[in-house]
Amino acid sequence: MANIASQKKRILRSDRERTENRLLTSAVKTHFRRLEKAVEDGDAGAIAAEHRSLVSRIDKAVQRGGMHKNTGARKKSRAARLAAPAPS
Repeated sequence: MANIASQKKRILRSDRERTENRLLTSAVKTHFRRLEKAVEDGDAGAIAAEHRSLVSRIDKAVQRGGMHKNTGARKKSRAARLAAPAPS
């Protein structure tokens, strides 16, 4: 444990930031699982709704610094491929 007051504050702040980032990334993973389930079920309306929700969640995570912008772009790209109709 730190002895310096500013380091004690920094440790607390880092813990708060880590918790917030974990919440953001965990929410993205949860929405990804929802999208995968909707694709598995084949309901077009649910797929569109879940995809919209997932993209919004990813954008919020990137905006708040919980996720790097390239990671967010990669996840949105993967979600778009997943949500796209299967080629015939």
